[in-house]
Formats: sequence, structure tokens, C-alpha cells
Amino acid sequence: MKNKIKKLTFIAGLCAIFSSCKKTLELDIAEIDALQKSVDYELLKKSRSKPYQDQAYVAGKVGGIWHDSIISDPKTFNQLVGYRDGASNAIISKTTDYLFDYESSVREWRPHLASARIEVDEAAGTLTVHCTIREDAFWTWYNSDKKIPVTSDDFVFWYNEIEGDLEAGLGGYEGQCISMPDGSERHIDCIKLDDKNFDFVFPRIVAEPYLSVNMDCCPSFIFAPAKKKGGIAAVKNLFSVDVDPKTIPSCGMFYITEYVPSRRLVFTRNPYYWEKDENGTSIPYYEQLVCQIVGDQNTNYLLFTQGKMEAYAPRPEELHDVVNNQKEDYTVFNADGSMSSQMWSFNQNPLHKEEAYYKWFTKKEFRQAMSCLVNRERIISQTYRGLAQPQYFFFPPSNPYYNEKIQLEYRYDPQRALKLLKGLGFTQGADGILYDWEGLPVEFDLSINSGITVTNDMAQIISDEASKIGIKINVRQTDFQKMVESITVTYDWQSCFIAFGAISFPTQGSNVWQSSGNFHVWYPMQKSPATDWEARVDQLYEEGAYTVDHGAAKKIWDEYQSIILEECPIIYLVRSRSFFAIRNRWNLENVYYDNRHGALTEHVFLDN
Repeated sequence: MKNKIKKLTFIAGLCAIFSSCKKTLELDIAEIDALQKSVDYELLKKSRSKPYQDQAYVAGKVGGIWHDSIISDPKTFNQLVGYRDGASNAIISKTTDYLFDYESSVREWRPHLASARIEVDEAAGTLTVHCTIREDAFWTWYNSDKKIPVTSDDFVFWYNEIEGDLEAGLGGYEGQCISMPDGSERHIDCIKLDDKNFDFVFPRIVAEPYLSVNMDCCPSFIFAPAKKKGGIAAVKNLFSVDVDPKTIPSCGMFYITEYVPSRRLVFTRNPYYWEKDENGTSIPYYEQLVCQIVGDQNTNYLLFTQGKMEAYAPRPEELHDVVNNQKEDYTVFNADGSMSSQMWSFNQNPLHKEEAYYKWFTKKEFRQAMSCLVNRERIISQTYRGLAQPQYFFFPPSNPYYNEKIQLEYRYDPQRALKLLKGLGFTQGADGILYDWEGLPVEFDLSINSGITVTNDMAQIISDEASKIGIKINVRQTDFQKMVESITVTYDWQSCFIAFGAISFPTQGSNVWQSSGNFHVWYPMQKSPATDWEARVDQLYEEGAYTVDHGAAKKIWDEYQSIILEECPIIYLVRSRSFFAIRNRWNLENVYYDNRHGALTEHVFLDN
């Protein structure tokens, strides 16, 4: 599966503290490019560049076991419960499927589990997406001949009765509503026509209707009776990790066939999956996917070096060894800088209005000063070994409204940071410590995901840079799930590193960028915009979402980007170049790797 685009998701992201660089000013983009060419030339020459550009796949053959790993145990096999746990959701998604696919290399929406037709009523100002589910899509069970067709109910029920139920806690209902010209809100209705046809009825013409409604399906014949009998609580009780996973139906590529806690998770190929090659053989081709549960990335790397994993994405500190030890065992592919980036954000929730850090964080100039302390040159050199680019843009180049002229102004410059802070009334004492206008020393926490090594490197560099002007930043390594809960439920954090998926469309991630969104990180679910600039961003977002003409929309999205880069509620860090190694026992004709799609391996097959 290439590009299932719907919501932005967390990729929140730790090992040594590096010495400081001698230079004090950050390199510009041209200088960084020159540095990269000198650093990574040999690594690039020894690896392959093979981006996916809408090529056709060759037919393969069934056979083999794909050995992989996961860091932690799944917490559930339930779609609803798994929504807030990325690891569990990734596992469950192998047994489900989604409506549409977006091919980013040609910027084109395509049918996936369903075909679709858009009908626009200009006179009424409405739009309808007519969906027709494939006839060859079925829910099946492992080692069983039982087949139940995927129907409209599987989507209509989930849209209306799960995402649309506030008790489910998905925040989905808000995303099902759109603003009308008079300021009111109207619902996008999901209506069943028959077993294979259903409609999404928009009360207003929107720019990207497929993006608004692309979704996974669920086995409604199991979930709907549970909800009818016991409500959302009964739905959440389905498919815990204690069930026999072979009882879970699949309409996706795999069945979950074995789970041994803290040891392994086994998936078995679904021979009834609808996507087939020219010979009528369903993908994937390998018979099983066996994932060891390893606990940390170091074990991941050890397993790969021992030949016990089929593929591996090396961390910067492992890159030279992985690339230089290819020989005949495996091949390494490379990709340009990623489409997304880690970002630094600051808690501006008024629940903490009595805290000193809240009074600092809500000042635009303070956030701008923090941006001036991000030494991207040092991060790129020390953390990524030169294999990264500074992230100065809000939209990535793949976004249709990317504008290279709109860049972050507040780049690494400690003296400018001090000037901005002094303008707010901060002073630097004879002891070198920075004090605020009330005489309090400037000290706050930076929470990072304890499961990702490189994130700690970046956090420690920023902490060290801040210490040079008297600011103490305490780096706190935190379990990812606890970070998500802190950001979205308890709000008990100060500053943090997080990341979202790439913003391929400007309207992607309404729950992040709009002030009412449940993932509006710095202050979620605002009843009304807390600041004038957030009110303007909300307004621009709404206007852009309903502006179909590209030229008119560009003016809207240009202003939108400029405001966020000026206000610095989030500060993007760097875009890292990435590498991917795969064993040569697999035929590599169908293997592609790039910064838009990641590693495409669904069509891989054994070479002999």
C-alpha cells in the first residue's frame, strides 16, 4: 500500500551529548548543500537511488517468510482502542483496508477498496462522493472457507456510529463537519444506498473531498451488534490482546495468526486479498510475516547484522557500517530528505497560567528566541553525520502550495535570541543565568520519546545551546504513549519534540492546525481562538478548504504558512536523508524507496 492519506499522525520522537561547534552562526542552505555533498558522496555512491514514479510491478511468486521486528507489544487488536496507540494501529491495519489511494508522484487520487465519482451541484453549492465497493473484497478468517463480502455497512457504520459518536473519543465527529458561509456548521452525511454503494454528501463544495472522507473499514457484522447491545463500552471490549488472534477477520493483506507476549507476532498471508498481479496472484507474495518483539532499536540492529531480519533502516551512527558491509548479502537504497520533520512545541494551555513557563511560552518573542537557539548546522553535523537538510519551510516541496520564498526567519543566532528576550524584560545575571521580568531563572522541561535514539541527540544539542545564554532545559525521556496522553488528555507537559506525517495537502490535519482540534498541540480544543493570529489561521484554513481555484487558493495558503512561521508555535528542526537495506535473497525489481512513499516492499518475492 502506497499512500493512504487521511489524518496527520504522531511520530513523536534520544544518546550522547556532543561538544559544541566552534562556529556561532548557522550555515545557509547553499553552504549546507555543499557540506552534504562532501560528507555523503561515498555513501550515496555505494547505495542505490530507486524512487517510485508510478512504475508497474512485475509478477512474482508465492513463498518465503519475511522476518521483521516491532519495538513493543500491541496493547489491543481493537480498531477503536488502537486509534490512540500507533504500534497497535499499525498491526491492526494489516487486517483492514481503505477506500482511496493517493499517488503522490503524479498527484492523483485512485480507487483502492472502492471506486468513486464526484458529483458537483453548482446551483445548490453541494458536492457528493459516490462510492462503489469492489465485488472481490471479502472478510475472511485464517484457515477457513468462510467469506463475507465487504459492504457499505462496514464504512457507513464506522463513520456514523463510531467516529461520529462523541463517546468513542476519536474526535472524528468534528472532522465530519464543515463550516458554511454563514458561519454555521453542517455535517458531511454518509448514506448507504445498497450493499455496495454509499455516498458522502457534502453541504458545501470543498477543494479535496477524497481527503476529507478516506477511511478504513471495519467488520460491522461484529462491531454493530456489540454497540447495539452494550454501546461504545461493548465495542471497546472486542478483540483484546487476550483473544485468539485467528478469530479476528481480515479484509487486508494478512491474518494475525499468533501472538506470544514479549516474544513474537505472526501474520499469515491472506490468499483472498483483492489486489492481484497480472497472473491473478494476490499480494503479498511471502507466506508469513514474523515479527520479533525486541524492546529497543539496538536489538533491531543486532538482529539485522546476524541475518535474522529481511530489512533495516539504519540510524545515523550505524550508517557507515551498514553501507560498507553490503557485500553480497544485502543492498542499500537511499532517499532524499524526508517529507516530514521533528518539531519543537511549547505548552500554552491556560490550565498552567500560574506557571512561569506559561507566561514565557505565550510570548511570541520567546518562541522566536527559542527558534534562534536551534543550531541546525550542529544537529546535521553531529547527529546526522551531514546527511540532513535544515527545515525552514512549513509545507514540504510535494505540497501543491509549497512556496520556496516563504521561509523561517528566526534561524540560529544566539545574540538575536538574547535581544528578543531582553525586549520582553529578561536579563542575564552576573552568574550567566537568564532571569525573567519577575527575577525567576529560566528553566523548563523538554520531553522526548525515549524509544528513538537520535531524538535525544537533538534535544541535548538544543539544551547545550540554550545553556550558553543562561537557559536551563531539562531533557526528559518519556514513553511515547505517555507523551501522547500528556499532549491530548492531561496536558501536563512543558515543551516537547513531536512529529506528524508530511503535509501533502494544506487541509490535511484539521485536528492539528485549527484551534478547536484535539491535536492542536500547544493548546488543543479551544472553544474560541485564544489569539488573534490563531483566529486568522482558522479563517484562512476554512477559506482555503473551500477554494477550488489554485491561483486564489495560493494567496490564502501563502499567508497561512507565513503566519505560522512568524508565530513559531512549533519549530521545525531538520529533514534527514534516509537509507534502507534489504536482503538480496529477495528479488529487488519490485522494491522502491523514496521520501514520499518510504520503502515499498509489498510486491517483493524470493529470487529463486
